Amino acid sequence: MVAPVHVMITGAAGQIGYALAPMVCRGAMLGPDVPVVLHLLDIAPAEAALKGVAMELVDAAYPLLVGVVATIDVAEACKGVDVAVMVGGFPRGPGMERKEVMGKNVAIYKGQASALEEHAAPGCKVVVVANPANTNALILSNYAPKIPTKNVTCLTRLDHNRALGQVSQKTGVPVRDVKNCIIWGNHSSTQYPDVNHGEAGGVPIREAIGDDAYLNGEFIATVQQRGAAIIAARKLSSALSAASSVCDHVRDWVNGTPAGTWVSMGVVSPGGEGAYGIEAGLMYSFPVTCVGGEWTIVPGLTIDERSRGLMDATAAELKEEKAMAEELIAAM
Repeated sequence: MVAPVHVMITGAAGQIGYALAPMVCRGAMLGPDVPVVLHLLDIAPAEAALKGVAMELVDAAYPLLVGVVATIDVAEACKGVDVAVMVGGFPRGPGMERKEVMGKNVAIYKGQASALEEHAAPGCKVVVVANPANTNALILSNYAPKIPTKNVTCLTRLDHNRALGQVSQKTGVPVRDVKNCIIWGNHSSTQYPDVNHGEAGGVPIREAIGDDAYLNGEFIATVQQRGAAIIAARKLSSALSAASSVCDHVRDWVNGTPAGTWVSMGVVSPGGEGAYGIEAGLMYSFPVTCVGGEWTIVPGLTIDERSRGLMDATAAELKEEKAMAEELIAAM
């Protein structure tokens, strides 16, 4: 029998965790034949709800689920984990300054990074979901230097999937036949959803849609603001689609991307021409392919002047966030 994969979900009693756990147990993350042990972590005020989630997972009798660890102890949660999905974080509330929120998350991710470094399995793969996802991931990577930099990522697959969905809706092409959109930069309203290299039903997206004004305007704004639109409609965040995208992110990273297809992942920029001139050390979303559990930035894409400006603008925001995080870390 295949050895079980240990998957940790932080913030596991919350909306995204509640949506994500059953997807993992049904094989959406690692495959239909891979058994899993779930490590569920949350904070003390959510301990009772966390126990309830664990009870439901037992009651669902998932064939792939061979164990559940539900705890408020970060060291216990991190012990032996192969995949860490960092959903928990301090959300920005009304009237809060961005620096104040980042300060809260520096403290959270410092502690969790240290626990992962000490207790996780060698080669543990990390995906950060909690916002600001790019900078939270960068903080985690800084505080867990023994975890390879390439093994710490942040989720921009949700934005990528949103772009695919919008193209599918506009063209009438099934989403399975839409591919190679790109999310450049930050998981924020400055992200650049790029269709210049994508296809819908084998036809270039710009040709299939035939409306550059839409693609350069409404399309980008829709993808950038989709999370806010869902909150306005549901009065709750986009937990279902976020959970599904986490599964897509990890599955493609671990099992590989299909031939001829790339996906978007937030990764630490190596700098230079291979990173399209994005400064080294920024946690930036790029188009990547994955083979053998390793991601590689897609090389050689032509970047037009308009795209260059949008890519640089989101990089500038990330530089500002990085500087702010470094200031907070230095003061701790």
